[in-house]
Order: sequence, then structure tokens, then C-alpha cells
Amino acid sequence: MKNEVKKAIIPVAGLGSRFLPLTKIVPKELWPLVDKPVLQYIVEEAYLSGIKEIIFVNKPGRLLSNSYFSTSLKEKKTSFSKYKSHFAKDLEKLENISKHISFSHVLQKQPFGNSHAILQAKKLIGDNPCAVLWADDVVESKVPCLKQLVKVFEKNKGPVIALYKVPKTSFQFYGMVKGTKIAERTYKIESFIEKPAIKESPSNLAIVGKYVITPQVFDYLKKTKFGLKSDITLSATLADMAKNEKDVYGYEFEGKWLECGNKLAYLKSNFYLSLKDKRFGQELKKFIKKY
Repeated sequence: MKNEVKKAIIPVAGLGSRFLPLTKIVPKELWPLVDKPVLQYIVEEAYLSGIKEIIFVNKPGRLLSNSYFSTSLKEKKTSFSKYKSHFAKDLEKLENISKHISFSHVLQKQPFGNSHAILQAKKLIGDNPCAVLWADDVVESKVPCLKQLVKVFEKNKGPVIALYKVPKTSFQFYGMVKGTKIAERTYKIESFIEKPAIKESPSNLAIVGKYVITPQVFDYLKKTKFGLKSDITLSATLADMAKNEKDVYGYEFEGKWLECGNKLAYLKSNFYLSLKDKRFGQELKKFIKKY
């Protein structure tokens, strides 16, 4: 059991400052991507990758994510008779996931960043490897992205970072990695640079918010000094491990990265998936062509 990845941490305690004022009320992870919340894509990926338990890291007073997955409309005595043909399948799919995954949460009482949020889940993870999934990075792929990362972990037994090739003009927006290729799509990580200029970037591989981490990562996080003025990323922690000659791996996953972390990226991802959707795509294309 200790070598199996069966738990996932999903931090949802962020302020969502890039989406203000909308995020004053509704957290960005619950915004619709086509016709379901962004977060549901992440949870479905975890489910299809063999995850059995998901731990949300919430901020005090905000448990909407837990409620979305744990509350059944049937429990509220809602009549499905007039909605059945339209919504029953979607609801059944969601509630089926909720039957096979247990959901729990921990609180991040101070906004000290995502690495600090991950540390709050340590007691519920125990001495097991686990997945970490940011709630605004969706991947469209035949094989779930996390499942691809888990396969790399099972072979190499070290932390794994999801990687994606981006054009030069985008280097300035991402953490870019330096690594040595050791197998097909697989790299041994040496370091990374946050938002570098084109000439300073060590590669064209950007870090995507999906990881498999080991108990040793928590040991590093426990030694980290967090604060309001610092934003220590999980990637920085893994880079420190690599500098200390610990094995850290990166995997250039197969699939398309659909970002939802800022307004423009969110709109592009919505357009992309909506136009591909069998139910809505053709009509939307006609609408766009007309106007």
C-alpha cells in the first residue's frame, strides 16, 4: 500500500485574485468549463487514475467544493421527473464518482501559498506517496494525465512533475525546468527557473500543476519558512531536493493542457472544449460564423 498512489491533495484555499471581483462569492474552481465546474474535470481525472481519497485544502468558512461532491439532490427530495431526460445522466455520473471516492478536508488558516497548503494535509496522507493537483489545470488526453505520472512514479520511485512544451513567447509566464532526458518523455530534474526571459530559460518544458510526491517531500516542506510575503512553490521545493541529489523526475505527458488560471486562458479553454462538444459545437460554430 505504501508504494501505491491512492490519495490526492487538491488545494482550493486560494484567493482567486486574478478573477476578482467574481471570486468574491464563487471560488474559481467551481466556475463552469462548458457545463460542469473546472474542479470536476480534476476530480474525474483522479478517479480515472485510481485515486480513492481526495483531500481538499480549504480556507476557513469555505467548504463549497466538499458540498458539491458530497451532496446528492436525491437527499434534498428533489423531483427528477421533469428533468430526467436532460440531467439524469450527468447527475448519475457525478454521484457515481462520489460513491467511489471519499472526500475530506483540512484548513489553511493563513494564505501562505500552495506549498503551505499541501503541508496541511500531511496527517491525512501518512507515510504514503500521493498526488497533488492544482484546481485550474485541465488536461485533455486519452490516458488521464495523472495516470501517466503514476506510471512513471511506479518505475522510478521518486517525485514526478508534469511537463508541457510551450512556445518561446510563453516562457515568461511559467516555471521552466532544466533536466536530462533519461527515457521517452521522461527527464531527471536538475533545477527550474520561474518565469525566465527567452534567453534564460533552460528548456521549452513548462511545469503543469500535477505531481506525484513522496513522504520525503513533506520533510522538506516542514523545514520551510512560510510567510505572507513569500510564495514558495512546490516546484521550488522539488528543485531543492534535486540540488541535494535526491531523484526528482519530470514527464512530458501526452495530451493538451487547458489552463484556467487567468481570465484569458479560462475563456480560451471554454471556447476550445465548447466547440468540440458534440452537443454544442455545431451550433456554436454557426453562431460564431454569423456574428
